[in-house]
Amino acid sequence: MSQAEQKKLDLLITGVGGQGAILASDIIGKAAVTSGIPIRAAETHGMAQRGGSVVNHIRVGNDYGSMIPKKGADLLLALEPMEAVRYLDFLKDGGVVIVNTQPIIPVTVTSGLTKYPEVPDILEFLSEKYIVKAFNADELAYEAGSRLAMNVVMVGAVSGYLPIPKEIILESVKALVPQKTIEVNLRAFEAGRQKVEES
Repeated sequence: MSQAEQKKLDLLITGVGGQGAILASDIIGKAAVTSGIPIRAAETHGMAQRGGSVVNHIRVGNDYGSMIPKKGADLLLALEPMEAVRYLDFLKDGGVVIVNTQPIIPVTVTSGLTKYPEVPDILEFLSEKYIVKAFNADELAYEAGSRLAMNVVMVGAVSGYLPIPKEIILESVKALVPQKTIEVNLRAFEAGRQKVEES
């Protein structure tokens, strides 16, 4: 594989409004730019501020458009389990799904209109065609010092797959998270990275 090919990666980040999917993609985007790797990104979100679906397309080292085509993503980073299922048609067969197992129960479920599937069933479904790395990122963030750092746990989890040096991603974390939360976020990043390396 040539250097150029190694630097090509299509990543889809998905979550629910308020989970920090946009900050996660900004961290990766800034790190790519700092590394001198071309990057294109696009955000599409519905009622994000009301807990709706958020999806970010990140194309590292790609000269094409900013939207990843169906079956085009190498990686799917899902901050919420059902969001992984919702955007699966973007992931290529045999691609990698990194999923936070902590569900966010939508209003349609709490009001009794629909049922939320069991998380083990979701993971079993995902692992039929894809490589799945699943863990509770909310708990890891809490252990690092703040549940709000869950998105950075997930950036740490995906960091080993990115053609960007870890040090540069960490610099990007420091630059983009609130100043007083830097230490917590660095711990969160390491926790996510370690979790995927172990699995």
